[in-house]
Amino acid sequence: MRVAAVRPEADRFFAIEDRPEIQPGPGEVRLRMRAASLNYRDLMVAQNRYGATTPGVVPLSDGVGEVIELGAGVTRVAIGDRVSPNFFRDWIEGEPDGAKLASAFGGDIDGVLREELVVPETALVQVPKHLSDEEAASLSCAGLTAWVALFEHGKLMPGETVLIQGTGGVSVFALQFAKLAGARAIVLSSSKDKLERARKLGADHLIDRGATPDWEKEVLKLTGYRGVDHVVEVGGAGTLGRSLQAARIGGHVAVIGVLTGVTGDVPTGAILRKLLRVHGVYVGSRSQYERMNRAIEAAKLRPVVDATYRFDQANDALRALEAAQHFGKIVIKIA
Repeated sequence: MRVAAVRPEADRFFAIEDRPEIQPGPGEVRLRMRAASLNYRDLMVAQNRYGATTPGVVPLSDGVGEVIELGAGVTRVAIGDRVSPNFFRDWIEGEPDGAKLASAFGGDIDGVLREELVVPETALVQVPKHLSDEEAASLSCAGLTAWVALFEHGKLMPGETVLIQGTGGVSVFALQFAKLAGARAIVLSSSKDKLERARKLGADHLIDRGATPDWEKEVLKLTGYRGVDHVVEVGGAGTLGRSLQAARIGGHVAVIGVLTGVTGDVPTGAILRKLLRVHGVYVGSRSQYERMNRAIEAAKLRPVVDATYRFDQANDALRALEAAQHFGKIVIKIA
């Protein structure tokens, strides 16, 4: 069985290796992986910037596979089902804790960039039937993060306004979910081409971040100086202060990404003065994933896949992610 393993060298991030097959035990399922998608976290893992990466760990958290073998006692899935592992193998429902958060695929434990995967049936979610393998492979981290930020924590309502930073995987999902809910969306990007693509997806207002470095002032102007109801904050330390200024009194800021760094000054005065809800989002549980998929299936929503690579092009795919020219998701076809 072939797997990708994190083995950074001068010309690559991953090495394709042969490893023995693992037999499913009681309550476990063998999947033939069909596709996997990339997140910024995967680049951090490959560059040893995501905690203490275990050398040789199989990368990537987001994938879809076909059930090809059942261990004893399995009842949640059947042979031939198309399923996706939840980002956290052991976070099924309820509040997170240390043990649940220590079961993240592609970092804490081996991930999905492999031909076959053995996983507990409890970690699996049926994917929406109308989606292709490539589209379904994009859901478990980027999709669920945006869903949890806006609906599980943010309680997004029709008519509210969402500020979305950038046009990567989480941000494009946030735009799609905001429009699905009947909300207004303001999108920031330094790329005119990406802003145009966001407009075609339904963005109500576009801000060229390069031409408008003080974008929080433009956001306030667009909202009649009230501020936005929700901010999808993917930038991190370098953008959080502006996001706090752009939010309305009593607004919600979902802190998701670290693209501009993991440490920096936090303007606590703005949080207190404006009674803001600042919420860290680290993906979500299986039950939240299932709720998201029901909404996606009902609306026939289709994730945006920017580019697809073969399994043996995994390093090229990660270099494309590093270049940050994509809009939506980058996917690796496995099967």
